[in-house]
Amino acid sequence: MSIIKDIIYSILALQERFLRAKLNKTLGVKNRSKRKKFFQDGCLLSLESIAEEEKNKMEEELTLLLKQTNYEPEKLLEYIKKQGTSVYYVESSKPLYSIGENEGFIYPQKGGKALYLATLTGLGFKLKTDEMFILNRGEINKFYFIYHLYNWYAYKHGISGMDSDSINMLNKYLFNATEEDINKLQLADIYKLKDAIKQDKASIEFVFKLCRDLEGAKKALGKLKDTGANI
Repeated sequence: MSIIKDIIYSILALQERFLRAKLNKTLGVKNRSKRKKFFQDGCLLSLESIAEEEKNKMEEELTLLLKQTNYEPEKLLEYIKKQGTSVYYVESSKPLYSIGENEGFIYPQKGGKALYLATLTGLGFKLKTDEMFILNRGEINKFYFIYHLYNWYAYKHGISGMDSDSINMLNKYLFNATEEDINKLQLADIYKLKDAIKQDKASIEFVFKLCRDLEGAKKALGKLKDTGANI
């Protein structure tokens, strides 16, 4: 579960960096696109509550899919392919590190990054690529794979924060951003980052729960402690 540990530490580091730099500028400022209220069927609902309902419904569907495939990555990959997402295998995922990616689910890309991915996967000269999975050949770590499966499923369902712009921004501020970049963040960018962080946390929590359910509470507790979780 070291991947989960790395993700948690990276997210916490990012939160501390950009929120400390920008939070004082956003205090008291409402995100109207997120907090706008409206009537539907005579009930006053918020977009936030609707987004949470959509996420919960998506997780229920994904849980059912996992059970139907007995949590087997190969069966899940066949399902992924049937939904129109390509799966590629490489001898090593190290070439992905140079563009800030790891093996697993990769969002649609444009420009130089797309060209790099197209070359790596044998697609030829392309400056725009669709979403894809890139995996190392050999045995697939089940929990690592399900983390990426969750992100893919959320992307396919249009969950806020699981889009190319938000995730590319998240990756940038996790690994490459300077203090100057952080200081130039606009309010809309901050909300995109917050959505991406929120959904990345949701995917981690989903894997934690799955780990507990499949391996038992005692083993799950040990793995959670290994990640450095505050329990």
